[in-house]
Amino acid sequence: MDKELKILLASPRGFCAGVDRAIEIVRKTLTKFGSPVYVRHEIVHNTQVVENLKKLGAIFVEELNEIKDRSRPVIFSAHGVPKSVPKEASSKKMFYIDATCPLVTKVHREAEILYKNGYEVILVGHKDHPEVLGTMGQLPKNSIKLIETVKDAENINNNEIKKSVAYVTQTTLSVDDTKEIIDVLKAKFPNIKQPIKKDICYATTNRQETVKKIAPLCDMFFVVGSENSSNSQRLVEVAKKSGCIKSELITFNEKLPIDSIVKCNKIGITSGASAPEQLVQNLIFEIKKYCEVSMEEIVFTKENVTFKLPKSLN
Repeated sequence: MDKELKILLASPRGFCAGVDRAIEIVRKTLTKFGSPVYVRHEIVHNTQVVENLKKLGAIFVEELNEIKDRSRPVIFSAHGVPKSVPKEASSKKMFYIDATCPLVTKVHREAEILYKNGYEVILVGHKDHPEVLGTMGQLPKNSIKLIETVKDAENINNNEIKKSVAYVTQTTLSVDDTKEIIDVLKAKFPNIKQPIKKDICYATTNRQETVKKIAPLCDMFFVVGSENSSNSQRLVEVAKKSGCIKSELITFNEKLPIDSIVKCNKIGITSGASAPEQLVQNLIFEIKKYCEVSMEEIVFTKENVTFKLPKSLN
């Protein structure tokens, strides 16, 4: 084990305030009401988090009609849900708790207000992502125009839009990619109304900015997270665009690329906003089996954001 490897550890990394709150809502609900507690969709997009909550008595379903015992509490995931979901829960006399991240709820309310004020609402986001489905489901069907790429923005037919235009965005997008799309929208619609405060959340932005600082210094860069985690996938893309081509997602479902790691002088590590810190430490522990490791934490900013729990859990 002669090889010395420098690990640059990104900070901030891992859980954001919305994820912390959502997980705590499931734990508190289990403590207060006992098990089982149902959760519609994965509470956050991380396999280990979901598995740990299952062990405590949470049962995960994709739709409310899968719930056998309607007397038990049901929790809506941090990504948010269409308006039809709480409506369905109420019609079935279910007790539900909404764990939607408050920053996602902010986008929901923005879209709703814009629509009521007569705007044509454009949503920048990824098709079929639960957060996008939730935001689109705040308004009547076909009331939001979804665009995913610069090309989508360029292809909008100005003549088809008769109203004033406004946009909102998914909270977990690439900051730089989204800016490119918004620049196209502003060129097409010079008077387009934009959110008072950016919709991409503080945690997404901070994690991406930290990666931009570290990735150019590294031979390889690793993002700890799950395949279905949008913000984790964006971190991999940001690392590659920032100059570290050998950047990849570490899910622990596959063997670590140790043969490549031992050839490196310096690697970077971060984790998505829904990935537990223990997984980062597990990765470092595995690497230490093969290399002499020195560590340096690169701090972009300190985060001190917290969100209150729903009153029903107080």
